[in-house]
Amino acid sequence: MSFFRGLNLNGPAVLIDGNRWEGGTAESYRCDDRQFENQNIALHPVTDRDRAAMIRSSRYGGNRVELLNVPPGEYSILLYVWEDNDTETYSVALNSETVLERHESGIRGHWDRLGPWTIQVGQEATIVVTSKGGTANFSGIEVWRGNYDGQSRPITEEELAFFEKRIRPLLADKCYECHSADADDVQGELLVDSRDTLRRGGTKGPAVVLGDVEQSLLVEAVSYENDEMQMPPDQKLSDTEIDDLKRWILMGAPDPRSTVTKYAGKQIDVDQAREFWSLQPIQNVVIPQVHDLAWPLNAVDRFVLASMEQHSLAPATDADKRALLRRATYDLIGLPPTPAEVDAFLADDSQDAYAKVVERLLGSPRYGERWGRHWLDVVRYADTAGDNSDYPIPQMHRYRDWVISAFNRDLPYDEFVRDQLAGDLRGGNTEAERRDRLIATGYLANSRRFGSRVVDYPQHLTIEDTIDNLGRSFLGLTLSCARCHDHKFDPITNRDYYGLYGIFHSTRYPWPGIELDKKQRDFVPLVEPESVQDAERKLRERLAEQQRLAEAVKTLKESLKKANPETKPAVEQELKKAEQQARAHRELPPPFETAYAVAESKTTEDVAIQLKGDPARPGDVVPRRFLTVLGGQQLTDPHASGRLQLAEWLLADDNPLPARVMVNRIWQHHFGNGLVPTPNNFGRQGKLPTHPELLDYLADRFRAEGWSIKAMHRTIMLSRTYRQSSLRDSQSVLQDPENQWLAGYPRRRLDAEAIRDTLLAVSKDLDLSKAGAHPFPPEHAWDFTQHKPFKATYPSQHRSIYLMTQRIQRHPFLAIFDGADPSTSIGSRMTSTTPLQALYFLNDPLVHDQASRLASRVLSEADQFSDRVQLAYELLFSRLPTDEEQHALEQFIAQARILLQAEGLSSHGLEDQAWQACIRSLVRLNEFVYLD
Repeated sequence: MSFFRGLNLNGPAVLIDGNRWEGGTAESYRCDDRQFENQNIALHPVTDRDRAAMIRSSRYGGNRVELLNVPPGEYSILLYVWEDNDTETYSVALNSETVLERHESGIRGHWDRLGPWTIQVGQEATIVVTSKGGTANFSGIEVWRGNYDGQSRPITEEELAFFEKRIRPLLADKCYECHSADADDVQGELLVDSRDTLRRGGTKGPAVVLGDVEQSLLVEAVSYENDEMQMPPDQKLSDTEIDDLKRWILMGAPDPRSTVTKYAGKQIDVDQAREFWSLQPIQNVVIPQVHDLAWPLNAVDRFVLASMEQHSLAPATDADKRALLRRATYDLIGLPPTPAEVDAFLADDSQDAYAKVVERLLGSPRYGERWGRHWLDVVRYADTAGDNSDYPIPQMHRYRDWVISAFNRDLPYDEFVRDQLAGDLRGGNTEAERRDRLIATGYLANSRRFGSRVVDYPQHLTIEDTIDNLGRSFLGLTLSCARCHDHKFDPITNRDYYGLYGIFHSTRYPWPGIELDKKQRDFVPLVEPESVQDAERKLRERLAEQQRLAEAVKTLKESLKKANPETKPAVEQELKKAEQQARAHRELPPPFETAYAVAESKTTEDVAIQLKGDPARPGDVVPRRFLTVLGGQQLTDPHASGRLQLAEWLLADDNPLPARVMVNRIWQHHFGNGLVPTPNNFGRQGKLPTHPELLDYLADRFRAEGWSIKAMHRTIMLSRTYRQSSLRDSQSVLQDPENQWLAGYPRRRLDAEAIRDTLLAVSKDLDLSKAGAHPFPPEHAWDFTQHKPFKATYPSQHRSIYLMTQRIQRHPFLAIFDGADPSTSIGSRMTSTTPLQALYFLNDPLVHDQASRLASRVLSEADQFSDRVQLAYELLFSRLPTDEEQHALEQFIAQARILLQAEGLSSHGLEDQAWQACIRSLVRLNEFVYLD
């Protein structure tokens, strides 16, 4: 989905929502109707200046607008209309098909943004917009490629999660009573129950100005800055709620609500809901027939080629061996192939040469580091707790390392799920396996912590975060949207939510420490079961002794204040000794290792619904159970939390979601996009699969092959679809600009970790050992507060997966290159292009340092100029330079020598500096950070 064209039908070119619109003289459309303009009429709702000018200049009559030169494909159309006189009633059609009947234009000055309506364009390459009935004023037309919901820009998964968890419940609870379509008396003509009405505002103007907190009347009202406009009138919002609204507006107020939200009276029809594509059983699909029988290498190719042929597309040529090796190596281990690996692959003419490469990469310990990072994105991994003071969790790295190990040993995905939800309840055949399974529940312990309160700590928010991530990670469903009410789009009831809530309410989470309660507690001892009680006793004794020593120091300090000159030296000596003892005790190694993991709570119980998500307003008690639409199984053992049963319910044969969701994630990381483009949302707000039969074929095969992730890699990577070149012919680009039918490999940028790791690897500066724990300050020195939270960035030469990850601040490099936000589940990362990225490659010390080291490597490993250029190209791009590139670099180095010599450098330093400048220029090329 992307912006295609905007037309200001009777005015100049204009910039609206950051998109460039064509003016009335553009050759891309035809319109024979009469022109009309009146820039003096007051518009309502009030809007920004450029949009207002566009709206007030229009065309009217029997409107017929032809949009010309539109390539074949799916498009979404939005139409701006307004009323300059008396109310009119008219209908709108696209290519003769009515899309809106009997629209009332409203009173003088009223305007609307109608649509979006989707339309398929064929070889005619034209879209015709017409109206009939009363007089319509057409002001502007927006055209988007793909199925577009009317947002001014796409919403990221992070933004959608923030809106659903923080903004939608707030608006519903605090604003809808007076400002929704269901309100008895709408106040100030302001409706906040849809995106468009909220942005337009009411009688006082726009409630929300995208990206501008100061100009957003909503913030002014809820902040009580204006005595005449204080909302809600009965009680001011909390500081956290106001901050959430400000953060949301600064994001651009992302809002998926294209229609008015209704919050009452709708019962979920479970049987009907199960008809939705993602909730239907996985089909035993028939592999399709294709016309080009010579092209497919496996079943994947048959499915993909069938779709191509259906859309009159042909596959791209095969990628050359160098490009294929670079692609496969980055995909599986996140590092470039070495020149020796490239040479070996080029020299291997056997039919299974490529298959052997795939096996070698799957067997590399680097594989788990690469694919473990993908999973850590989904589960919003962090080494800190996420509350206001963001306390460190020194033990969290054990879960990270468990994930890496699980991928390396190809732990079956169903076991991978069971261990993370209930590993502590599964035991193990060996002590090592039992220990690993305990650590795996760090997935649940990793849930975010909120606030700094000790009394009435908001544990319900931590449990909400658990349920939210459970749904997104394993089911592709947004479960937390049912916390305050039944889900608005998917068949998830409020009772479903609290059925799951009871399971995690009956689970003991570890306490990482917060500002007013700093001590860690309830971490799980990594000792043999029969030693747990003894270990806990030793820990209690250790803590009691620590407390006794602290009290002794405190008492002596008080005594020192009261001491007279004769007794003071003796008290000072005692205090010094006591402080030394206390310090030595604090610095003792722990009596045993612990894991940031969960356990069964001493009290296991069902919970009451929290009315509107408020724990202080209990409703009916709901038995612990699974989602109704997926079976609704209830807990049989009331003395258990239900986590082990939950894992089995989730993985039941009749639940189609876990297999579909996971194979989609695997496909996504090989092609840049999943077969379902919204990997964390398989619900109605998500996108439909592009190749539904292929998705089910892979999901069925995934389960049949024992949930083996490595087997799924082989199936995908050994296909000819994966081996295509990224060079597509012009017809393919014209017909399928988004490349959803895969007539060519999708070119994509390397992620942040791969860029950093490559810079270190090619300079031989990458430490490939396992990193272990982070160098956090000792626990006794922790004094972090919400005003002075923990913040740190630790230098490291290890792979990027081992960098310390904080919740409240992101690593500077990873933030610049779109690394994952550890506060929310990231199913797919956005790829931005910003000036800051270019500046990073120009100025950052890491780039300069690694360029210097790589230049030294090139100079030391090759003697001849041509060999040095070849080595640099092989290391950075996995290919040989062309003659033109050799010549260009020869000129570059010669010019650099002249400039550096003028600065007085010696001949040795001159050559080093010239090659460093050369390497810095090469790593700035797109080819370095893009995968073909």
